[in-house]
Amino acid sequence: MTVHGSSSPSDIAEDERVERVVDTDRYPLGHPGGPAWTEVVATVHRELRDVGCSVLPDFIRPELQDELRRECAGIAPLAHDEMEVVNAYNIATDTQLPADHPGRTTMERGNAFVAQDHIPRHFLIQRLYRSVEFQRFIAACFELPQIHELADPLSKLCLNVITPGLSHPWHFDTNEFTVSLLTQEPEQGGVFEYCPNIRSAREENFAGVRAVLDGHGEQAVRRLTLRPGDLQLFKGRYSLHRVTPVRGETARHSAILAYSERPGVVGSVARTRQLFGRVLPEHLAAERRAVRGDQLLD
Repeated sequence: MTVHGSSSPSDIAEDERVERVVDTDRYPLGHPGGPAWTEVVATVHRELRDVGCSVLPDFIRPELQDELRRECAGIAPLAHDEMEVVNAYNIATDTQLPADHPGRTTMERGNAFVAQDHIPRHFLIQRLYRSVEFQRFIAACFELPQIHELADPLSKLCLNVITPGLSHPWHFDTNEFTVSLLTQEPEQGGVFEYCPNIRSAREENFAGVRAVLDGHGEQAVRRLTLRPGDLQLFKGRYSLHRVTPVRGETARHSAILAYSERPGVVGSVARTRQLFGRVLPEHLAAERRAVRGDQLLD
């Protein structure tokens, strides 16, 4: 499904339901180009340009936020939760690198993922993900002519689960932009930290990344506390980021809605197995025809 083009009757019905999910008084998805829509999009543009991240508070209607939480909490036990030692680039930790390379810094990754094929189609996050109006809005926010749903049957939409005592350590995303929605907040901790544009498609800035990983780059780190129902738009390909350890009795849950600038995108076999503990025929087929979008390490 692309952002532009004609919509089928089923797509239109889906959008009508989304109108009841999103607080359209604040975020008028059904009126692209209108004054309120344009104002929201302009604010997102400015924040993404200035700090690499924009948060739309209470994007999900407040009266539906408990339903959102309950739906996602109900499937959280289905998460693949194998603990592993990783680095910020999600490459093999035994990769031959110079002694001072930031890729040699290892961390424990304790977050887990519920794959898209475990998320029922009627869930609020599924309805939001498939909405043509939502996709059109997201494309505008990232200044793209259109976006496409990922062709990946597991990672196109997933739930990130961080249980108490665990964290999602420093890393870069494989996609240039990230759309996520907090569905359950922890009692303590679970703070999103990031370093805006610490690298670019042409410059890895290994020294800057190493300083953050070593605890000496505090000036580069920004902190963000999200609330349930908040939509986060983020440029994670070039911004090192993490979620700090979760404390208390309640896990942190966030939905990740994955889109791409081009159609047919499927995750790599290695990365998919790392996140979900399994691969499907689609991943094996895509591996044979994969083309790199940039020459960054990860």
